[in-house]
Amino acid sequence: MTALPTIVSQAWEQREGPVVLTTVSATGVPNAIYATCVSKYDEATLLIADNYFNKTKANILEGSRGALLFITKEGKSYQIKGALEYYTEGPLFDNMKSWNPTRLPGHAVAALRVEQVFAGREQIA
Repeated sequence: MTALPTIVSQAWEQREGPVVLTTVSATGVPNAIYATCVSKYDEATLLIADNYFNKTKANILEGSRGALLFITKEGKSYQIKGALEYYTEGPLFDNMKSWNPTRLPGHAVAALRVEQVFAGREQIA
């Protein structure tokens, strides 16, 4: 795992709108979704609440790696790539339940473990 560079950690706090989470099926078919219920767990882990995953969940359970793309209020884009894990209980799940809106189901949480970080097209970690 890699920690988020300080600039990206700070940019995360200034993100605007939903993030885009991309996974790939076992047969190589990409799937991208908008996700609004996201949080930084620590400097090496981002959490995405599974409120309505379908293909995304299947891809994660098949071993898909993931990419998360976000944009800041200033229009700067960042992409974070890494391994994905899926939890229906435990500390990460409990953490998600603490910030996910109660009106949403929060079936599980996907954890993206930071391995590569890009600012625009430039790899910075």
